[in-house]
Amino acid sequence: MPSTRTVPRPTACLALADGTILYGRGFGALGETVAELVFNTAMTGYQEIMTDPSYARQVVTFTFPHIGNVGVTPEDDEAAEPVAAGMVVKWDPTEPSNWRAAGRLDDWLARRGRIGIGGVDTRRLTRAIRRQGAPHVALAHDPEGKFDIAGMVAKARAWKGLVGLDLARDVTCAQSYRWDETRWAWPQGFGRRTGPGLRVVAVDYGAKRNILRCLASAGCEVTVLPATATAEEVLALDPEGVFLSNGPGDPAATGDYAVPMIRAVLDRGLPLFGICLGHQMLALALGARTIKMNHGHHGANHPVKDLETGKVEITSMNHGFTVDSQTLPPGVMETHVSLFDGSNCGIRVSGRPVFSVQYHPEASPGPQDSAYLFDRFAAAMQARRAA
Repeated sequence: MPSTRTVPRPTACLALADGTILYGRGFGALGETVAELVFNTAMTGYQEIMTDPSYARQVVTFTFPHIGNVGVTPEDDEAAEPVAAGMVVKWDPTEPSNWRAAGRLDDWLARRGRIGIGGVDTRRLTRAIRRQGAPHVALAHDPEGKFDIAGMVAKARAWKGLVGLDLARDVTCAQSYRWDETRWAWPQGFGRRTGPGLRVVAVDYGAKRNILRCLASAGCEVTVLPATATAEEVLALDPEGVFLSNGPGDPAATGDYAVPMIRAVLDRGLPLFGICLGHQMLALALGARTIKMNHGHHGANHPVKDLETGKVEITSMNHGFTVDSQTLPPGVMETHVSLFDGSNCGIRVSGRPVFSVQYHPEASPGPQDSAYLFDRFAAAMQARRAA
């Protein structure tokens, strides 16, 4: 006897530029978005990932299936709003089970205009990304399950992608502000830095909040400036050190206006520390080049080797471009490399308090093996102050 069971109509669709179509169950916001598709291997921290400004114009495929199981809480936002364009998961978000949960992931996404698709074979999708590179995709959510497949594929193919795209302007702060919140600690939660500190200007290319907390916890009196800040605006604050933040997009495009500022800061001999896009900006200012990676590094379990000490650190990463270590000029040392593919993960200027790393020592999510780098930056400023 034929089965009378009806198969639910798909309410979400993911269309890749090569014509691959994946159907699933939609959650979060309704509508459609076009972006680059990446995968992230982190087992925790989906909220921090979705609010990391470095994910602008990217849809994130989570390889870990239990996404949404701990709900959401305002404490875990790395920016005021989600920045990633959408998410792809294996299983639909469940009812949250965590004492910190203040809401459901699907409701949180809906309020903030971000699309999710569940019921997708994320293992298959991840293998495709590894083989073919991060594809351009169109992601749609419609409760009626009505999708213009040809139109979605055409949009994915027509999108020019991240190469040449400056996204730091889109995610940076609108005006300068002070930051004094410190890292979360049990049972107090977040703290506040008080009293005079080391004067740091943090240039916001898409800064995560926990980076700023780590700077404050290291004794820094932080003033945040927009990505487009000029050297005159930075130096007018009389900083004892300058920090270059993470951020999205093509570093070469952001470098058009960021590199002249950084070079002027370098000429002043100030301690300088960069993370992620800030690392790439520093490398460009020093004369190196950046290149687009096949599928990038996105996860919280990436082994990085410190070439100067031999120590291996497990790190959090999120980047689709990398510094070409073959283009580093004399006097600029490669300090860290990825043990996955040998790509550059850190540099320093010989004999000067100037260094940067490609990975995320502030974690959120991820391990804290590299948190000492914030203390290294503070020590460099202290030494200059004492000189």
